Amino acid sequence: MGHGHTHTHDADVPPDPGTLAARRKANLLLAAILLPVTVLTLVGMIALWPSGDRSGVTVVDPYATAPGVSFETGTVQRVETETCPSSQSAIDAGGEGQQCMVAYTEPKSGGPLQPVEITPEIAQSRGVEAGDSIRYLDLSRIMPDQPNTLIFVDFVRSVPMVLLAVLYAVVVVAVARWRGFRAILGLAGAFVVLAQFVLPGLVEGKPPLLLGLIGSVVIMVGVLYFAHGFSARTSTALLGTMFGLGVTALMAGWATDAAYLTGVGDEDTYQLVNMADTISLSGVIMCGLIISGLGVLNDVTITQSSAVWEMYELAPQASARRLFTGAMRVGRDHIASTVYTIAFAYAGAALPVLILVSLYERPLFDTLSSGELAEEIVRTLVGSIGLVLAIPMTTLIAVLVVKATGIRRAPDVTVDVAGGGPLNGSSLPGDRTAARYQGGNDVGASVPGGADDGGASVPVLAGKPVGQPPTRRARRRAERD
Repeated sequence: MGHGHTHTHDADVPPDPGTLAARRKANLLLAAILLPVTVLTLVGMIALWPSGDRSGVTVVDPYATAPGVSFETGTVQRVETETCPSSQSAIDAGGEGQQCMVAYTEPKSGGPLQPVEITPEIAQSRGVEAGDSIRYLDLSRIMPDQPNTLIFVDFVRSVPMVLLAVLYAVVVVAVARWRGFRAILGLAGAFVVLAQFVLPGLVEGKPPLLLGLIGSVVIMVGVLYFAHGFSARTSTALLGTMFGLGVTALMAGWATDAAYLTGVGDEDTYQLVNMADTISLSGVIMCGLIISGLGVLNDVTITQSSAVWEMYELAPQASARRLFTGAMRVGRDHIASTVYTIAFAYAGAALPVLILVSLYERPLFDTLSSGELAEEIVRTLVGSIGLVLAIPMTTLIAVLVVKATGIRRAPDVTVDVAGGGPLNGSSLPGDRTAARYQGGNDVGASVPGGADDGGASVPVLAGKPVGQPPTRRARRRAERD
């Protein structure tokens, strides 16, 4: 009778006590580092939690209207280029009327078509077409001599935006399944932290560096564990993310002052200055420098952590140095692609500004180091420095942890079907078998070389006499298996 021996995968046989002890030790070590940091973060969040008092804030709503003026919505039925309705008073005084785009719109509340005057910038860019939903300002009640004074304000974008959001959620859940769904919920939780903690804290004049750092750590703890589950792999990525956030916070604090980032380069910041004396524009920029890199930082740390784990499972005997250098090859590729991603993301979002400055006849460096461009460039550089340094740190932590856990991928199943003697050949992947023929008929897969026939590979197929060459169909089936 032949004898057999098998090696099964970790999923079939529980880890040995030594491996379990190593895993517990690694998890305890990670917990000993992460738990105090998390507790301190929560304590800081409680201490800095906004009071909600906005008595010192004067909000000027740009959409507020005077008595008798209202915002209306409607659907455009047709568009004409004709005399502007607002020019009627000039025509009555004997002057000439201006030509403009007029959208005849059916009000959402019902009634006859209303001639809505389209602003020149909209007419020159996209224009308005029949079927568009628009929002317009009705001035007819305060201008009785011009009963059709209706001015275009904006498009109604709710339907396409909701459709895109639903499509995005469906695609994420369909591809990533339960993990994708959890990631979307984690993203919603991140926005809650921003809306309830970071933004009100900036309005009340809380320390912006602490607000940005604490808020970012809370977001990352929730997002990473909620999306990827509680594991040593996720904890490793979280440690690397915290390290990157710390570097980013230090660089943001220095760069905001050294580069004189005042934040007065656009209209929104001027409105903030007029609303409350407690709001620090440079502090807002500092906090933004920390938060802006969260998504990419999370991406690279979880990727590096996963890369180390996968490499170790494929080569459990590899040294720590070999694992680190191999994972850093992946990290270097990630760094290069991320640099392009950040730069092109900004270039795409700031094309109007870039076009405008390209028309100025100024030296390139003077252009890049002035105003709004300098702020965006510093934001990109600060986030990139924290990102790049987080990659080797995450890789190092992952290597130390994965070697400490003692995780092993057990060899695949190997069955020795023989009339005696050891298996002389290599095993096949998965649940396949390798058999050595020594006499008689048998059933199995192909037999690697080293048999008694001089080392030739002898296929052993179901129902096929041993020693008889297999048919072409049988060979194809064996190769396919």
